[in-house]
Amino acid sequence: MATAYGPDTRDRHRPAAGPGGDPPAKHLLPAPLRAPFEGRIWRELAYLVLSLPISVVLFSFAVTMTSLGVGLLITFLGIPVLAVGLVVCRGFGVMERGRARGLLKLDVADPAPVRGRTGGLMSWVGAVLRSGVSWRHLLYALLHMPWAVFAFAVAVTFWTYGWAAFTYPLWHWVFPAFVGVDGIQLYGDRTHQVYLDSSLELAATAAAGLVLVLVTPWIVRGLASVDRLMVRGLLGPSRLATRVSELESDRGVVVDTAAADLRRIERDLHDGAQARLVALAMGLGLAKEKLTDDPEAAARMVDEAHGEVKVALQELRDLARGIHPAVLTDRGLDAALSAIASRCTVPVDVTVDLDTRPAQAIEGIAYFTVSELLQNVSKHARATRATVDVWRTTDRLMLQVTDNGHGGADVSAGSGLAGLTERLDAVDGVLVVDSPAGGPTTVTAELPWRG
Repeated sequence: MATAYGPDTRDRHRPAAGPGGDPPAKHLLPAPLRAPFEGRIWRELAYLVLSLPISVVLFSFAVTMTSLGVGLLITFLGIPVLAVGLVVCRGFGVMERGRARGLLKLDVADPAPVRGRTGGLMSWVGAVLRSGVSWRHLLYALLHMPWAVFAFAVAVTFWTYGWAAFTYPLWHWVFPAFVGVDGIQLYGDRTHQVYLDSSLELAATAAAGLVLVLVTPWIVRGLASVDRLMVRGLLGPSRLATRVSELESDRGVVVDTAAADLRRIERDLHDGAQARLVALAMGLGLAKEKLTDDPEAAARMVDEAHGEVKVALQELRDLARGIHPAVLTDRGLDAALSAIASRCTVPVDVTVDLDTRPAQAIEGIAYFTVSELLQNVSKHARATRATVDVWRTTDRLMLQVTDNGHGGADVSAGSGLAGLTERLDAVDGVLVVDSPAGGPTTVTAELPWRG
């Protein structure tokens, strides 16, 4: 299995990339001081501000259509009215997911469209009313309005008062110039008024405003997090639908992998053992014809055929080992992986710490995963030693292959590692590659434990 080597792609062990995939920029200011000026706070604030008018319209429509539909249920008209209301709520959901995608950077998949069983109008109406996704969109329309009012009031109040107080020393002249007072009035009655007009009071007001300015981004972020939860939980596909989609995708990967393996076996049989057996049959036929005329030539041809039989048997053994090695079935992962390690071009230390054997399917995947990774070490890593560790943690089977080669393994280059990742993903497994330039390379695979 060929593997391309390049930049490290193990994202979970690297800092997040900046725009365009560039490394993140280093900032001179700490995060609390940068937060009020970052694009994220302005996007989230815009989302909260826009939520108020949108939620009012959506809430009004949802309440009106629901009330009208329930009120008309005594007649047949209530059912299509409810269906129309749910469909329009789903349309609003499309807009809300787009708004969350653009301003909150929250990518929520669209739920599956509603389809009737027969394709008729009444079948479609029944499908809309039976759809849990449609009712969750209606629930979002009803719940989001009171939350949007609260979030709008809190976010705008903190943002407005914070910046107003922080910049007060710059604009306090507005009060004596246009209002006829000395500044912002803190207290006043018939005989006494307190204004913020001295230098100390201006400085204290600006300091309090600075605190609000620095706190506001985190308040806005917390409010936006609630919106993220509502959009993801009420406007996205259900967990069951998501899981079904994942299983369908994994099934396709498994089918493609099985078809590729069958083609490989057929090709190996056709180009290897079958070709040798055909040549062997022809050689034996010629030897039979020369047996009486030239016994010595016939004996040489039989001897050559004997060698061809040995080579063909060895190829058949290698092919059978590639399908499912007998040592794995008879003695388990420890012996099977030790056999693989003995054929590697570099010394390999194998450590298997398992009390019991996993299911045959998981055991087979683990065997072929380590086999392909050691092939990479032999062909591409330019290493002088490698290690293989296998252990179990609760409900996961862990595999780790490490080598001291030049590193730079790249999963995203369409290499064999990418195919291996797809195979593991088809059984809810995970492949993580840590391969900085210059090495060492550590590939960790997780498989579900099934006893």
